[in-house]
Amino acid sequence: MKNFISLFLLFFLLQSCVPLRIAPNIKDYKIAKGKKFKRNLPKKTMFVFEDPKDANEFYDFINIKFGLEDYSVDVDVPFHTNDIKYGFSFYEVEIPNKTLNLVPVMADVLLASAELDPIFEEIHESRKGNFYIAIEVYDEYGNDVLLENSSNRKEVIQFLSELKNQYLRTNNYNEVVFKN
Repeated sequence: MKNFISLFLLFFLLQSCVPLRIAPNIKDYKIAKGKKFKRNLPKKTMFVFEDPKDANEFYDFINIKFGLEDYSVDVDVPFHTNDIKYGFSFYEVEIPNKTLNLVPVMADVLLASAELDPIFEEIHESRKGNFYIAIEVYDEYGNDVLLENSSNRKEVIQFLSELKNQYLRTNNYNEVVFKN
């Protein structure tokens, strides 16, 4: 019986993948510090949501919605809430899930012990990309508007949430021009 359990555990171990990094799962949106969410983002507070669409889709959406004609689309997009001017910048971010596949590693170890070249090196790790849009918002003086103590934080979050929902609902971005 012990041999059967040992064999079962060994089989189970060899069939498994060990997660090395797991990307966050965001249902609606998340307010987070950029550097804590992804290392290459600014230190400012960010409005982050998952992006199920293709690369540069959000860029195209913002370009058409705000009529920017490919000028400063991802850097300084002006908008108003309650007659107050703001600007936002956005970043398209990828955080891949990364797993270690034990079966190919073990096979290559066995091949190496038989003095053969490894053949499964490319599949020792597998990656599945998860894409996010991270938006930072600032006032006309460059102050971070998404900080918890900011006076107009709720209105700005509501604007960003509506913007996100419109982006996710819209397939043809030219429709956005008529909705403005």
